[in-house]
Amino acid sequence: MNKKDIANIRKQFKLNNQFMKIREIFNVYVKKESGEIYHQVSQPFEMLEQEAQELFLANFKKVLTGHLDAKLFELKFRRDAEDSTQRILFEGVRAETTDDWEEYMLKIVEKMFAHVAYEFDTMVTFIRGEYQKVTKKRDLESEEGGDDAVYSSEFILCSLNKTDQPKKALLFDYVEKEFKSNNAVDPIINLTAPLTGFMFPAFNDNSADVNHILYYGGKVNQPDDYFIEEVLQCKDIITAVEEKDSFEQILKVVVGDEIDSEIISNVYEEIDKIVQENEESESPTLDYRDIGRILQVSGVENVDTEKVEQAFKNVVDDVNHEIKASSIVPKSIKINTKIADVSISPQDLKNVKYITYNGKRCLLLEVDEDVVVEGFRLESKTL
Repeated sequence: MNKKDIANIRKQFKLNNQFMKIREIFNVYVKKESGEIYHQVSQPFEMLEQEAQELFLANFKKVLTGHLDAKLFELKFRRDAEDSTQRILFEGVRAETTDDWEEYMLKIVEKMFAHVAYEFDTMVTFIRGEYQKVTKKRDLESEEGGDDAVYSSEFILCSLNKTDQPKKALLFDYVEKEFKSNNAVDPIINLTAPLTGFMFPAFNDNSADVNHILYYGGKVNQPDDYFIEEVLQCKDIITAVEEKDSFEQILKVVVGDEIDSEIISNVYEEIDKIVQENEESESPTLDYRDIGRILQVSGVENVDTEKVEQAFKNVVDDVNHEIKASSIVPKSIKINTKIADVSISPQDLKNVKYITYNGKRCLLLEVDEDVVVEGFRLESKTL
């Protein structure tokens, strides 16, 4: 799934939307430490009060919010898994009765708490519904297309949320006109920050992909390995940060620790072109041959393909490994010194020079406009 597909699905989670029909919601309240189910309830989503619907819809949007390979990950199911989670979810989507649907979802809950104990009560929420997307714009002359030409798919979305204990507070009673202490003891379900979650199936090219699932990690670049491997039974993943670190290590092996600012700027620019050209499709990946070619066109002299191949072996221990291009290019590059911190886009890095002037190391920035400091235009000098 690309970010455009995810964003389109996320914005459909709103009240009375004809393109997002949530049929059932199943809530399972699980006690802390023991992992025992204290309560469970399933009901049509439309039977909830409107305020409750809005709270849940905001929660579901959170499960679909975040950068790919940082908070959101498209995972592939393992083929050799016993009691396959993929099969459970597939049957759950197709279940004809509410009882069957509940039974399949409880199997997922059992996996979640089989070997994990939380220090707080939690609530697992499942919804089952239908997502529709217009595949053809309406023709004003023929009146074809529009709502009568849609792509439709069943889906399951899950979120795991913690509970918070209510804080003691002083209240004012408008009727009795007196101040009272808050004696509430009911735990509060935190629907603003899901711990984790997922959506099944993944969607690619307007079709459901039952071999993949979209996983949500509550913290950036900190996916839950247990949840991924034991609950969802998916293959290991590499975060965007890990991909970027691997790429930087590969570059150091190939070109050394020192590199000209214009060359590194060219490298990022070449990779960004690849990302932009494939923005509407699946995220492009780069193997050692692609990296070698990019280094050559970026101005690195005497690029040895065998050296790049060996660098892949040394750094990622797999010569066939492919790095996601979107994970490599940083939004900005930070240059930290004792005098000042500079933040610059990768494309503008070529305008930065690291020079020695009068025996002192200097950072030279090439600018096109006057430099204004505290309302004063700095005087320009020619060296």
